[in-house]
Amino acid sequence: MSLVDIEISNHNSILPDEIDAFLHEADLRVSQFLENRTRRTTAFVPSDFKTVYHALQAITDENLASGSSLCEWGSGFGVVASLAAMLEFMACGIEIDPDLVDASRRLADDFGLPVEFAQGSFIPSDAESLAEEAYADNNAAYSWLITDAEDGYEELQCGLEDFDVVFAYPWPGEDYLVSNLFEKYAAEGALLLTYDYPETVRLRRKLSAPSGSA
Repeated sequence: MSLVDIEISNHNSILPDEIDAFLHEADLRVSQFLENRTRRTTAFVPSDFKTVYHALQAITDENLASGSSLCEWGSGFGVVASLAAMLEFMACGIEIDPDLVDASRRLADDFGLPVEFAQGSFIPSDAESLAEEAYADNNAAYSWLITDAEDGYEELQCGLEDFDVVFAYPWPGEDYLVSNLFEKYAAEGALLLTYDYPETVRLRRKLSAPSGSA
């Protein structure tokens, strides 16, 4: 299997009123959360939500996904999963920090969005060795991804292979791990959407390797 880049349209349209209102409230809550946090929030740095929304909109407008299920890895406040639900994806998120899970559930509930959030790790239970290899190969120091936390997929009662789209915001040095996890465990044809600072996104599809390739 291999991951193939897909070019998506550069949407610069004005945000719909309901999306604009949601993002305004989400930004307020994220700012308040970070200001009031008494301890460091593990690895929580929000992506540019408008950029990600336009990418999700392009995926739907261009009918790029093989289905409508989406999972946000390391979902934080769950803003991307909620935006996906507003675009009629069947969306969920997996987040290891219980405070962020609670906050994401409140935000989605307040806007009447049918999004499910699970507390746990987005790394499949049998993939920790892959994560450890990635850290060793890239000298990465993001220990929060190698965890004995509960399996987020078990709470969601599904597996990574069940999702048509996965969104992630890898930290520097993490894209290797995210890509490898997706390439090994996602279903053929599934899409991996990643955010890369500043304000850029990358979309890849998992495909079978060409015949005769190594």
